Amino acid sequence: MNRFSLAVSGAIARVTEAALGPYQTAVIRIGFAATWLLFLLREFPHRHELYGPDGPWSWDLGRRLIDLNHAFTVLMWSDGGLWFEAVYLLAALFAALLMLGWRTRAMSVLFLVGVLSLQNRSVLMGDGGDNVLHLMSVYLVFTRCGQVWSLDARRARRTAAAHARGERVADRAGPVLWGLSGLVLVASTLAGKLGEDWMLKVTESGGASAPEQVWTFLVSAVNGPGMVPALLWSAWAAQGLWWLVAHRAGSAQPRIMLDVVANILHNAALLVIMAEACLIYATAGWYKIQGSRWQDGTAAYYPLHLDYFSPWPALGDLLSANGTLVMLVTYGTVLVQVVFPFTLLNRRLKNVLLAVMITEHAVIAVVLGLPFFSLAMIAADAVFLPTTFLRRLGALAARARGRLLRRTGRSGPPDRPAGEPLPEHPAPAGVTRT
Repeated sequence: MNRFSLAVSGAIARVTEAALGPYQTAVIRIGFAATWLLFLLREFPHRHELYGPDGPWSWDLGRRLIDLNHAFTVLMWSDGGLWFEAVYLLAALFAALLMLGWRTRAMSVLFLVGVLSLQNRSVLMGDGGDNVLHLMSVYLVFTRCGQVWSLDARRARRTAAAHARGERVADRAGPVLWGLSGLVLVASTLAGKLGEDWMLKVTESGGASAPEQVWTFLVSAVNGPGMVPALLWSAWAAQGLWWLVAHRAGSAQPRIMLDVVANILHNAALLVIMAEACLIYATAGWYKIQGSRWQDGTAAYYPLHLDYFSPWPALGDLLSANGTLVMLVTYGTVLVQVVFPFTLLNRRLKNVLLAVMITEHAVIAVVLGLPFFSLAMIAADAVFLPTTFLRRLGALAARARGRLLRRTGRSGPPDRPAGEPLPEHPAPAGVTRT
């Protein structure tokens, strides 16, 4: 019993005292933000046909669908061309800032707004990678994905060094960003743009008993039109509370409590991301088993001869000419997808299958012309990459950056080695945590 109690207390301490997987969450932050940014940049000349006024899915059709499924998109707030251009450019800007790790808490929320706004505007656009990006953008909000490989981490190290020298560093950008976000939330809520149906449902329950009103509020917030507005307001309030406690609280206890809550949310979201990736592969594999083309080993042959999936027809013909290769790729794809969730129990086998799946997605990007689907899946796979490999990758990137700076005649900042995580203990007053 004592041994069991020690194991339980150790597990609880591990979950509450540290945000696990700092390198893995940094990689998925960079991966998904880069995927969305590259997609928006590539489709910039076609943005009006995809999500704007010139698309086959008109604004009126989008409005009808939103009224039915209560999906969130700020593009339904106005059908003006200037509004659309602003939303598209801001979505790209938020993706770039999240990829760089600037104010990751705020940028993860704004990144979510950009993804939902464009994807929910035209539901017929995109492929399976869009669904993965859609889900992961929600989970990223709850992670502390800026602990390493981010501008936030560099700023926190410099601030901590300044405090160690007895210098006081003021954080001006954070409060300004928080204030502007609050103004936008208040203005959009008062204008009835943010959660109008949600507020209407809650208001209509005014004659009910108190428990019924609370239940209506919770149901509408968790599983209805109020989910995203509630998330936005909660994130805004939490960020304000975090800054107030970090800069004004005289005792360290409130900071420790907020740090514990943030670690629990981070670790829970990381677990959900891992489970989501396993679920994607497991369901894809088991559904493939039920298909006759996957059973007879010819499923990989047909996409190579479809014009939509043939950016390099000669390459497709070359690969499909070998029947044995087609059969091995078909059966191998099913085997890897079905087996992968079980390989998590064996680290070496898991790493081998990870390399196989990443290679497969890279081949899909080139051969079938699905680069953004492949990038999204590789970013999802990255959550399982070993920490040792990621640290070595970060060291290689740091050395390459140092060589580039020396060639251009500049010198890098005297920071700690790139990729070193932030300390897990509560930051002193004035230090911004990510």
